[in-house]
Amino acid sequence: MTPAETGQDARVARTRADVARAALQVLTREGCEALTHAHVAEIAGYSKTTLYTHWPSRLELIMMALDALGEMPHLEPTGELRADLIAELTVFRRAVDELRLDQVLAVMAQWASADEMAQLRDRINTDGQAPLRAMLTRAIGGGARLEAAVSMLTGVVACPSLMFGTAPSDAVIEAAVDLVLAGLGH
Repeated sequence: MTPAETGQDARVARTRADVARAALQVLTREGCEALTHAHVAEIAGYSKTTLYTHWPSRLELIMMALDALGEMPHLEPTGELRADLIAELTVFRRAVDELRLDQVLAVMAQWASADEMAQLRDRINTDGQAPLRAMLTRAIGGGARLEAAVSMLTGVVACPSLMFGTAPSDAVIEAAVDLVLAGLGH
């Protein structure tokens, strides 16, 4: 949708996009502690006053950075459950590497108690897990087994990235999928 279609002034939309990109750049390259109004203003090319006027809290800058991520990449399922799960987790791993989602996940964990961040975290998790959830729901239905499988499979990428600063290898992703599928009787 264009700024005119949303009723948003083009200048405001450009400022918002510039600040969101700058906030994401600071967050992913320098970490949460570097994400200050002064630093983001400097990178975006705006005054601190502009940032404080539109995004008065640091949490709002963090949310802008996370919104700048956009849609998470996903693959079109082929119908072969094992291969599709491995492919989706491989895309997730690549997004962690390329988009520095380890930094984003760390910020989300740090700010998890803030209501706004919890809503954003839930939206990102829901969107990110949707393909895995859909594939597994077709195979095993819903309930606790589905939730456990989704958590284990997303965790095979997210946990090492957060806890050890490294993404899992292809072999680890394949082993995790095989273990989960074996546990589900597939």
